[in-house]
Amino acid sequence: MPKETVLSVRIDEDSKRDFDNFCSNVGLNASVTINMFIKTVLRKRRIPFEITDETDPFYSESNMKALLQSIAQLDAGKGFIRELIEVDDDD
Repeated sequence: MPKETVLSVRIDEDSKRDFDNFCSNVGLNASVTINMFIKTVLRKRRIPFEITDETDPFYSESNMKALLQSIAQLDAGKGFIRELIEVDDDD
């Protein structure tokens, strides 16, 4: 078995806490999860997920414009409230 070593990384406290909680929720710990990531990178010879500089499409300029137009319409009284109609699946 290869000799083990320590990998030290810096991360903000909130991210560390959230990561530890996530790992715990899926039955792992941070060390095992990071080791899985490293082994996958080495086996596949690539990062095992897509890395882009694209932002969330929800916040795109065109979507934000559409949202602002919808808000303006509602503020101008051009919207209406609909009642939720429950459908009985027994029919």
